[in-house]
Amino acid sequence: MTEHGHSQQEISERINAPPGRGVLRDVVYGGIDGSVTTFAIIAGVAGAGLSPFVIVVLGLANVLADGFSMAAGNYSGTKAELDNIRRIRAIEERHIDLYPDGERREVREILAQKGLSGRVLDEATDAITDNHENWINLMIEGEYGLGTVDPNPFKAAIATFMAFLVAGMIPLLPFLLSVENAFTVSVWMTMGVFFAIGALKSRWSLAPWWRSGMETLLIGGAAALIAYLVGSLFHP
Repeated sequence: MTEHGHSQQEISERINAPPGRGVLRDVVYGGIDGSVTTFAIIAGVAGAGLSPFVIVVLGLANVLADGFSMAAGNYSGTKAELDNIRRIRAIEERHIDLYPDGERREVREILAQKGLSGRVLDEATDAITDNHENWINLMIEGEYGLGTVDPNPFKAAIATFMAFLVAGMIPLLPFLLSVENAFTVSVWMTMGVFFAIGALKSRWSLAPWWRSGMETLLIGGAAALIAYLVGSLFHP
C-alpha cells in the first residue's frame, strides 16, 4: 500500500496538486483487451487449423487496428466526460449569478452533510461562497459527485494504445519468431500476461497480488477458451 508523508509541506503539495484518476484504468483496460482479443484471434484461427501466416497477419491487424480503435474510443469517451464537467461548471456559474441565495443554501446543505453545524457551519458557508472558484468546485463535488481534476483525453488514449500494443504483441511473438509448438508457447505466454496484469493491478487495491492475478487469468482464459472452441467448429 502506497504511503505518503504528513509534514505541513508534504500535505500542502499533495492537496494543492491532486493527481486525479491517472491512467491506471486505461492501462489495465488496454492491456487486458489487447491480450484477450489478440489471443482470441490466434486461438480461433488455430482452432480452425489455419496456417501460422494467417495467424500473424490477422494478429498484427488486430493489434494495430483494434488498438487504434480502442484508443480513439477512449479519447472520445474521456473528452465527453470532460465536456460534461465543463457543461456542469457553466450551469453552476449561471446559477450562482442568477440564484445566489439558493446556491448558498445548497452549499450549506453539503457542508451540513459533512458534519458541520451551528456557527461553524455559518462561517464555513461564508468562507466557501466568498471565493467564486471554491464555490463552484464544492458544488461540482457535493451536488454532482464529480471530481474537480479534469481527465486528460490524450493521455488516456496514448495509455490505452500503448498497453494494448505491448500486451497484444506477446501472444504473437512465438509465431513471429517461428518457435516450435508456437501455439502452446503462445498459450502460456498469454496466460502469464493475464496473471501479470492482475498482479500489477493489486498494487492499487487491497486484494493480494496472487488473487488479483488469478482473477484476471480466469477472465482472460475464459475468453480465449471460447474463441478456441468456436474456431474448432470450423476445423476441416
